[in-house]
Amino acid sequence: MKIYNTMTRKKEDFVPIDESEIRMYVCGPTVYNYIHIGNARPAVVFDTFRRYLEYKGKKVKYIQNFTDVDDKIINKSREEGVSAKEISEKYIAEYFKDADALNLERATVHPKVTENMDEIIRFVKVLVDKGYAYESEGDVYYSTRKFGGYGKLSGQNIEELEAGARVAVGESKRDPLDFALWKAQKSEDEPAWDSPWGPGRPGWHIECSAMSNKYLGETIDIHAGGQDLAFPHHENEIAQSEAYTGKPFAHYWMHNAYITIDNEKMSKSKGNFFTVRDILKEYTGEEIRFFLLSGHYRSPINFSRDLMIQSRNALARMHHAEENLRHLKQHGEGEMTEKERSLWENISSFRGRFEEAMEDDLNTADAISAVFELIREVNTAVRDGASGEFAGKCLDLLKELTGILGILSDGGSEEDGISEEIKALVEERQEARKAKNFARADEIRDILREKGLAVEDTPQGPKIVKL
Repeated sequence: MKIYNTMTRKKEDFVPIDESEIRMYVCGPTVYNYIHIGNARPAVVFDTFRRYLEYKGKKVKYIQNFTDVDDKIINKSREEGVSAKEISEKYIAEYFKDADALNLERATVHPKVTENMDEIIRFVKVLVDKGYAYESEGDVYYSTRKFGGYGKLSGQNIEELEAGARVAVGESKRDPLDFALWKAQKSEDEPAWDSPWGPGRPGWHIECSAMSNKYLGETIDIHAGGQDLAFPHHENEIAQSEAYTGKPFAHYWMHNAYITIDNEKMSKSKGNFFTVRDILKEYTGEEIRFFLLSGHYRSPINFSRDLMIQSRNALARMHHAEENLRHLKQHGEGEMTEKERSLWENISSFRGRFEEAMEDDLNTADAISAVFELIREVNTAVRDGASGEFAGKCLDLLKELTGILGILSDGGSEEDGISEEIKALVEERQEARKAKNFARADEIRDILREKGLAVEDTPQGPKIVKL
């Protein structure tokens, strides 16, 4: 498998440190609000990457953190008159609701900053002891110039960074390029923990270094997140972690590109800022997930109503193919014919096409195209009916590939949820048609339509579908 490594700016063969377990860290949300569509892209992309690795037989230790102490959380708690802990716990719960809607698998561990404070303080202390950090008025800063490789991930050099560096009001750092590892408590309503430098809380960047080190070890296989995190967040993580261990932090860095809204950058000031919760009022989580995978993860993707409707229609074609194969599997007779065995050789080759796309830097767009090519071949092959065995094998392959993408995962047939009353009406309609009582058959058809159902007549018998 080849993946594009942001650090080297080229595609590289993916070679795990330890074949028995791949170690992967993905930056999670700061929990002060519902996640927006931009947050959802890395969550979906790297969930899919993990699924593929596991499909290929790899064990993956997948860590996604929650930043549950931060200026934004503190400000929100002041606005709402509740504690910062109440804010963070509320939005962690809301995150998981959205995650379930998007069919995201749970991480191996979802560590919280507040539950790893001892490790974070210990990490900062080592950096101070090694001379990479210093205390100033209760704050602790990382001395950026002490780390010789600073800028290697984002491709920036110290001189360029120095030109734009500023010291914010209230900061007491020695150099504008230095960044905070520990922030002294400024007011009594701020959450704080005891430390060698007085009461305070961590800076944003240190948490991921400390938690990655705790849960995954000194050097990990993959660190991933949105493009916006490459600088300064991931750059700072590298500086901290490699100063702490003296070893490479991560072998591969993966970053997904931005999402635009109707071809404009998403921002609250433009009024085009959409949370996943907002979008779920109009579209399903599956449709959102499909949309996020429909473009290559390193290419910008434009969120628009037209593209969401395209995603809905594309998924409808997939679901229709799935439902048709379920019906044929249930009602088809016998084992595969010789003709079907010959057809299966070609149809089964789409697994290889799908894997080829996924192994080329997680090209989900081409993988989805391979699924639709599979569906076209299958639809042609079963147009005049099929044996139960052949339909079952085609269905299994379709579900196998779409399962890696995290779609078509409801696992049931539309007919599974149909009541006995509806099934009796369908049976009555069949009897009416046999007796040439077309008036009653049409009447039943209208009753079903009012209930959002239709009946398709197939060579294997009537098939109930939802409108």
